[in-house]
Amino acid sequence: MLRCSVIVVTYNSAEAIGACLEALAREDCEIVVVDNASQDATVQRVEEFVLWHELRLLANDSNLGFGAAANRGARKASGDVLLALNPDAIAEPGAVTAMRQCLESTQAGAAGGALLESDGKPARGFAFRRLPTLAALLCEAMLVNQLWPGNPANRRYRCLDADYSQPQEIEQPAGACLAITRETWNEVGGFDEQFYPVWFEDVDLCQRLLERGSKIVYCPTARFRHSGAHSVGQLSFHDRQVFWYTNMLRYARKHFTSAQVKLLRAGIAAGMFLRSIAALLGVRHTSLGETMAAYRAVMHEVLRADV
Repeated sequence: MLRCSVIVVTYNSAEAIGACLEALAREDCEIVVVDNASQDATVQRVEEFVLWHELRLLANDSNLGFGAAANRGARKASGDVLLALNPDAIAEPGAVTAMRQCLESTQAGAAGGALLESDGKPARGFAFRRLPTLAALLCEAMLVNQLWPGNPANRRYRCLDADYSQPQEIEQPAGACLAITRETWNEVGGFDEQFYPVWFEDVDLCQRLLERGSKIVYCPTARFRHSGAHSVGQLSFHDRQVFWYTNMLRYARKHFTSAQVKLLRAGIAAGMFLRSIAALLGVRHTSLGETMAAYRAVMHEVLRADV
């Protein structure tokens, strides 16, 4: 039987981490928590947990980002399977064992679990997706998905027509619950830490796995209740825009042709123009000044040759 190490990266996760660790303590696994210099009581909560349970805490002096923190946790973990799990993901009884058994029975290199929303239903469009194509990213950048969520490119990309009750081969499980064998992890070298602080590091990892011929599967019996947007929700509107589009372009530069990257840059620029008009017309969730400053920052990144 493969041994599993669960790696939980925290950042200001004091309210969520307790339930996550309590659930993992009932599973047969090693627990490694990597804290990204939280400013709240996260570290204290984890240290209190250590008094009663076996757990390794790695406290970073600064926020290294998700990828670098997960890599550090993997280096310290001893398991044959590494399960990256968000602190707001709560394992249902037997979930970690189910994930491990799924990897063994399918001989896959990586697997994703069933992420459940508050109503107990699978997080459709999030639990797993296909790898993004140029068309899928353009639909996101140019407001097509917002205006027409059911467009064919978006339905295909987010696997909206998939049967989430069935095990199946997939392309990209959500990084919120991503298991990978130690052997496969070592082959690809873990997460690319250039995707800072978050977004597209999990997509890039899965892309590299599939390029090497590894199989990735979805395990519906490995069930995790997931509230979602825990770390991302702490980012300002400005930072969410800049990090999302910068890492989207970084992913494209690694895996798309130069012509496709140019088209994506143009699509993002067009999308920022459309969003700016919408903001001027009052369609926004933040102040006009903050919104326009964020869009200008995105345009600055888009025009940089090294992104």
